[in-house]
Parts: sequence; C-alpha cells; structure tokens
Amino acid sequence: MRRRLIPLTLPLALAGLVLAGCAVTAQPAATPSATSPLSTESSVQTTMDVDAAIPAAAAELLAANADGTVVNDDEWSTADAATITLSGSTASSDADGVTVDGSTVTITAAGVYRLTGTLDGQVVVDAPDDAQVVLVLDGATITSTSGSAIHVVTADDVALSLADGSTNAVTAASSADADASAAISADSDLTVSGSGALTVTDTGNDGISATDDLAILGGTITVDAADDALRGKDSLVVSGGTLTLTAGGDALKSDQTDDATQGYVWVSGGTIDATATDDGIDAQTDAVVTGGTVAIAAEGDGIHSETALAITGGDITVSRSNEGIESADIRIAGGTTRVTSSDDGVNASGTTTSGGGMGGGMQDTGETVTISDGTLVIDAEGDGLDSNGSITMTGGDVTVYGPTGQGNGALDSNGGLTVTGGTLVAIGSTGMAESPDASSAQGWIAATASGSAGSTVEIQDATGSVIASYTAEKSFGSVVFSSSAVTDGQTYTVSVDGSATSVTAGVAAAGGMGMGGGGQRP
Repeated sequence: MRRRLIPLTLPLALAGLVLAGCAVTAQPAATPSATSPLSTESSVQTTMDVDAAIPAAAAELLAANADGTVVNDDEWSTADAATITLSGSTASSDADGVTVDGSTVTITAAGVYRLTGTLDGQVVVDAPDDAQVVLVLDGATITSTSGSAIHVVTADDVALSLADGSTNAVTAASSADADASAAISADSDLTVSGSGALTVTDTGNDGISATDDLAILGGTITVDAADDALRGKDSLVVSGGTLTLTAGGDALKSDQTDDATQGYVWVSGGTIDATATDDGIDAQTDAVVTGGTVAIAAEGDGIHSETALAITGGDITVSRSNEGIESADIRIAGGTTRVTSSDDGVNASGTTTSGGGMGGGMQDTGETVTISDGTLVIDAEGDGLDSNGSITMTGGDVTVYGPTGQGNGALDSNGGLTVTGGTLVAIGSTGMAESPDASSAQGWIAATASGSAGSTVEIQDATGSVIASYTAEKSFGSVVFSSSAVTDGQTYTVSVDGSATSVTAGVAAAGGMGMGGGGQRP
C-alpha cells in the first residue's frame, strides 16, 4: 500500500503533503507515535496549496516532484511475524510463504518475516507485484559470494525493519553484470526503518539500491560499497537514522533520467557522515536539504544536481570536494552550510544553454544563485561564489574565503551580483575580484587590502566604530563587504592587522573585474 513520504522532521501540519506534479496543500495529520515515525496516511489530491512552513525555495521543488512512497511502521505488527531461522548454509521456517532451497531462502507471499541467525547464501523476495513484504532483521547476518545477499525480484513495497537492540550485517560481492547489483537490491520501493544497527558491505557494486523509491527513516546504518552507497533510482529520501557511508562512487544518489519529476534526493533529517570517491549527494533532477546533519568528504562534488538544488535547513559540512555545491539553480534559504573545495565553492552552471564550465564565454547563460536566509561559509581554491548567470542575495550571512591564485575570484558572476539584504564578505585574490552591481539596494564596499592566514580584517565606519571583523583563513589581496550598516557614498576604513585602507561605499576597487555597474565587466 502506498503512503506519502512525509519526513518526521517536517511540522505536523505538513504530514498530509502530497509531493505531486500539481499544486499541493497541507492536510490534517495524526500525531506520530514513538514506534511509528511516519504514522499518517493521505490520499492523492488534485489541487492544493503548499503550507507556508516549508520555505518556498524547497517547497516549489518538492511540489513539482513525483510522489515518494514508504511503508509506515503502523502498517504492520511484529506480532504477525513469521520467523525464518538462518543456520549457516540453510534455513528453516514454518511459514507458507517461505521456501528454502539449499542456501537460498525465497519469500513468495505478502507478510511480515523475522530473520535471525547466520546465512551463507541469499534471501530472495519473489512475491506478487501488489504484495507488501516486511523483513524484520533481528540479529541477522547474511553473506553472499555471488550476487545480492537480499534481492527483491518482485513486490510492490518492501520494508527492512531493524529490530530494537539488534545488530545485523549484509555482505555481498555483487557486480554490474549481475541481475542485482547491490548487497541489498530491490526491484521495488524500499523502506529502511527501526532503531537497530545494520552494516552493509558490497565489494562489487552498490550498497543499498532500489529501482523505485528508497526511503531511510531510522536505524544506525553503516554502508561500505565499491560504487554507490545508497541509490534510489526514482527518489532517495532520508528523514532519520545515523548513516555512515563509504562509497567508491556516490554516497547518496538518484538517477532516474526518464521522468523529470523523479531522480531527486531529499534529506530532511538524520545524521549522515559520507565519504565518496565521486559525489557526496548526486541527483539527476533536484537535491533538497531541509534538515538533518550532513558531513561530506568527496573527491567529486559535495552536493550535485542537474536541475535545481535547495538548502533551507539543517547543518551541512562539505570538508573536502572538487566543487562544493553545483547545480543550474541554487537556492540557499536556511540552515548552516560550510564548504571547502579545491575548485569552485558554490557553482551555478550546466543549463542546456551553457553546457557547463564557463558557459561558452563570459555571457549570462541563465544559471542562478539565490540566497535569502541561512549561514554559508565557503573556503575555495577556485571561484568562491560563482554563477554562469546571476547571483542574487536578499538575506542570510555569507562568508567567502576565496582563492589565492589570480585566475579566480571570491565572487564571480556572468550576469551580475545584486545584494538587497543580508551580510556578505568576500576575502580573496585581486586578479578576478568582483563587486556587487551598482544597482544593488544595499550598500557595499570593495578594497584592495592584503594579508595572510590569521590576519584580522576590520571594517570601520566614519566614526571609527567597528561594523565587522573577520579572521582570514588564507592569504588575500581583496576585501568586499556588504551589510545594512553600509551606506553608499560614505567613507569606510578596511584595516588588516592595523594597516588601514580608506574606501568609498559603492565604488569598485581599482584593478578588479567587477565594475559595480549592472554586472558589466571590461
């Protein structure tokens, strides 16, 4: 039975939200119980309005996406569970819906099944395509040397519930050539919940993979995979749990290419610690973070999406990346985000007109970065805050420690940088330094002022009052600052370790790329 995927961290007023391609509205909700993190049920609606409690930056994306599905804990009971006892190279069960053939256990009917013991073999779900199957892992260790250890061949929805206090392990050596290419592989929707522990290891391909929707609601889950750690082809949603992910590919991935309303990743809660050879989060369409604690160390991008990316809550740290955050449409509207990158920190690129990279030149190719709330700290060796199109800031607190090299800038936009609110500081090199547009409603200053890592940067108004102070994290030659405390035309002093430079608000620093005039460059 399908249920709307409503993460626990969202307000209860939103528990009836239907994530459909049409407009949506909040519906009355039951209160989740301690044992049922997602206990509400809703039906498909045709016309609705998005609840105002979801920031618009994320709500707009979520409302346009297809429904996610989940098996709620209140839809089944452990009292109904049939026990499957795993015993080395075989298993036993009295359930009519279970057959054992050597080391292969096959579940052929809907129901709840409790797995306990150790199996050197495979658990297969081959149930009717309208069946709901719940596997309660209660001290289960399943190891397969050929193919998936748990393989869902057919079913409608499947749930893995991690029993309270239990420790479970699933290990496989699956490969891309196998029918199932993950240690836990589901050709169905898959939900993982409960409060127990699960360790998943796959030396050949993915850790946990579903061809439809994958939802992680709870549990202490450790995944070590040769390729992707968690993959939901249609969607991947994490609303709870403590996840430690090590991936030879992407840590969290959704890659449906046939439907523009699918292929999204949504993190609304839980604690995620991800290490990835490719991207930390990789979404074919949208990547959305509305809550949770996320720590990423990636050799590729920290968070990447092809269409749009929104952060409206949570605590995100990208401690290592090539590019920290990348999408064609980037929206920061809440939360705390820290990014460290060897290339661009935040990069809006890749629309169909730009083709990625520099967008074919210095022209505006339509990408957007919009910052309206939240805290964003960037430490980048490439461009810090970068857009092949425009950058618009209406609120929030942004600090950019930009590149030391002259070929990049702390701020870089092809279509102009407009600031009407919030606080922005960009400390970086001088070669490509850019200032906000002269048309920006909020005052700003730009100074050629140099220092090194550990230097104190102070900004004083004409009375000598300090309106801002920062400690540089690397060497720099340029300082750009904007806040409500700055008034165009007034004189300000930028001091670096006591060495003062006088500037006039609204005037770009000499030698910089930004002319402060509608984003025009020489």
